[in-house]
Amino acid sequence: MRLGLWIALTVLTGGMFGAGGSSVAQEKGLVFAHRGGSYEFDENTLEAFRACYEKGLRGFETDVRMTKDGELVILHDDSLDRTYHATGPVEHKTAAELRTITTKKTGQRFLFVDELLACFADKPGVYLELEMKTGNKDLYPDARLEEYCRKLHDVALAQRPKDSIYVFTSFDERPLKIMKGLDAQADLLLITGGPCCPEIVKRAQDLGIKRIGCRMEETSRAAVREAQKTGLLVTGWPGHNLQDYHLAVGLGVDAICTDIPIAIQAWKTKNE
Repeated sequence: MRLGLWIALTVLTGGMFGAGGSSVAQEKGLVFAHRGGSYEFDENTLEAFRACYEKGLRGFETDVRMTKDGELVILHDDSLDRTYHATGPVEHKTAAELRTITTKKTGQRFLFVDELLACFADKPGVYLELEMKTGNKDLYPDARLEEYCRKLHDVALAQRPKDSIYVFTSFDERPLKIMKGLDAQADLLLITGGPCCPEIVKRAQDLGIKRIGCRMEETSRAAVREAQKTGLLVTGWPGHNLQDYHLAVGLGVDAICTDIPIAIQAWKTKNE
């Protein structure tokens, strides 16, 4: 089968999410931009997401944290040190403090969740993964998670276009359980640092969710098929280069998380 046919619009039945149990189709083999395309743009900035969208991308992933004063913001690391002209966790900063800093790479301003959601609010057909970065229990003790999850759930669904897919994801099972309790129809994804295997399938089934995100290096095609037979949608990561993309295609995953979405798009345009 030609690669282009494999990536053609194939309707999946697992995309249930949001209040009222709305259903939309997800493209088979969907390619989405990790942190807005972190190898091609200044990661997790509004400019990165806009640039990817303008170049035709419709799938995105980002990382959600909460400030000292309860504002939801976008940052991958536990600390600002690597990417911003600032130090320490955002969880120890106020929203006002974060509005004064810029990225080290290109001088972009700090991004808040409501700004990203507003950017996509009038753009139909977007797939957006909102990773809940709550694994550090010193920053996110159990007592703080309820507020975090409720705020994220409410603001995301309030601004999600009807025909877009917004997925709440995490390595941390705690916020996934809270989200499930807040909204039985919420679209949830459990991320693992390991391969697709029976253990991660069982964990997802025990949580009552329909998506898993697995490392591709040790994953087999047979394992992906077995997970899909149970009704799970499988996302493959990481996606650092074109070789990773070809691996994802061979594994037959349902979605591909990549740091080079524009390069993949260019390759597909030339070769399909």
